[in-house]
Amino acid sequence: MQDEPASEEQAIDGDFVQSLERGLSVIRAFDADHPELSLSEVAASAGLSRAAARRFLHTLVHLGYMHNNGGRFSLRPKILELGYAYLSSLTLPEVAMPHLEDLVEQVRESSSVSELDGGDVVYLARVPTKRIMTVTISVGTRFPAYATSMGRVLLAAQPDEWLDTYLSTVSLRGLTGHTITKPAGLRQELRKIKARGWALVDQELEEGLRSLAAPIRDADGNVVAAVNVSTHAGRRSLESVVGDLLSPLLATAERIEQDLASARRLLVTPGGAIPRAPRAWGAARPHSPAPPNMRRSAGPGDYPGTSAWGLRVPIPPRAGV
Repeated sequence: MQDEPASEEQAIDGDFVQSLERGLSVIRAFDADHPELSLSEVAASAGLSRAAARRFLHTLVHLGYMHNNGGRFSLRPKILELGYAYLSSLTLPEVAMPHLEDLVEQVRESSSVSELDGGDVVYLARVPTKRIMTVTISVGTRFPAYATSMGRVLLAAQPDEWLDTYLSTVSLRGLTGHTITKPAGLRQELRKIKARGWALVDQELEEGLRSLAAPIRDADGNVVAAVNVSTHAGRRSLESVVGDLLSPLLATAERIEQDLASARRLLVTPGGAIPRAPRAWGAARPHSPAPPNMRRSAGPGDYPGTSAWGLRVPIPPRAGV
């Protein structure tokens, strides 16, 4: 088979390197169903002449990315280096966003991912639908953990000593008439959340806002973030929130966890050692830092914050009203 001519789009693009495109097509010829191929099979799959395929295969073998076993070619572990740069730069928001989009499309309600920072939750990713709060939530928005579903999921996962300090120092302001304002009441609610694995908050952060949250765990089982789905009380009863939204939410959390775990498993050096994982995988932060001593928790949009996940997007100075 002769080399195919460049497409019209490629032909008019002087910066397009066709030889690189052809080399990548040789690599893409190998997959789980075709782990080992002959020269002719590679040429046919990549749409190259035998002579061109031979040159690319010889180069890949010489560089250590390919193995030649008597004319049968297969990929070597070194090929993982080509994907390492991308995998090692992934942040939790980047992993989570496609799953949040799928969840929002399925349930037609807003969804977010956040982490615990002291006594507050910080939003890392969000896919909104209809506006249901008086403040605009965006990446970097902070809310008091005790009054949010994601915050309670994250608080419930903290060690007893950390939680004791938090409950003895936090100011549980009544943000609405529904907010739990007694440490004993909050502790009891956190125990329930830890036992059942999810949290439901009914109009405790803002009147009319109902939210359901589930934990996101790293490969070691540590709760490193939370994902939620929120709705307006006028649209869904509490029974509807749990009956219609809990199952899709838990499935979304599980898919995010699977993707994080898969990415971490692939981050293997040629020597077999797993490099130090970025904080997006929770390896360096199994628990939130110690709660601030007697610091007032943030209210809706009170102040900006930074994230421990190494976000590469600007954090807005304030949540707009």
